[in-house]
Amino acid sequence: MATITEARTSLERKWTHGRPVERLAYSVAAVLFVSGLVHFGVLVVSGTTWEGPLSYRKAMTFGLSFGLTLATLTWATSFLRLRPRTRNVLLGAFTAVSVVEVALITMQVWRGVPSHFNFETGFDSTVSMMLAAGGAVIIATVLGFTVAAMRATSGLAPSLLLALRFGLVVLMGALVVGAVMIADGVRLARGGDPQLAYTTAGALKPVHAVTMHAILVVPALAWLLRFVDWPERRRTKLIWTAIGLYTALIAIVWLVFG
Repeated sequence: MATITEARTSLERKWTHGRPVERLAYSVAAVLFVSGLVHFGVLVVSGTTWEGPLSYRKAMTFGLSFGLTLATLTWATSFLRLRPRTRNVLLGAFTAVSVVEVALITMQVWRGVPSHFNFETGFDSTVSMMLAAGGAVIIATVLGFTVAAMRATSGLAPSLLLALRFGLVVLMGALVVGAVMIADGVRLARGGDPQLAYTTAGALKPVHAVTMHAILVVPALAWLLRFVDWPERRRTKLIWTAIGLYTALIAIVWLVFG
């Protein structure tokens, strides 16, 4: 019970003692997550299809995913020592682009047109290119956090630092997969085969999803281990085991769905 209380208190302090940019990011993440839940309700009540680029599922998925990822990245990177201005720029940019991405995708879903690989009109082309540009901003911000984690040499328990580095590196991998999906989709759509673009991009979704959330799973385990009365060496060994298992999971998903 004491361990649970300590963990809850630690989480509460992340909000009450959080930096302004972090509290803003948590608030935005909550709104995005609720947006995903609302669209889940719309999807169920409307009885429309769960498949395809016009489904409300897309607004649901992106709302939930961006909400969870923004909150996770904010929490995970709060452990890193960064200059206030650097943190504000990186986290502020990631927060802003998360809002833009979800808003554009949601807008296109309600308009009844595809959000990605859609070059039917000038407006739709602009939206598609804005989404692609947003992806570039996301890559740049996560790369900044990853570099900061790799340069960190003190102030963190080795197990937590290891978990953060792994999570951020794998998140970068997820973004690379996303960039490949977009590049292939744009090439095929501009070549006159938008349906193949959606199919090709969709094949990498499982790998993209699994790699996206390593930043939550492994660092969360390392954080929880802080409240267990174990030597740091044992915690670090357990994190290495978790890294091995998660890497195996990514490999399996890649082999099955890639």
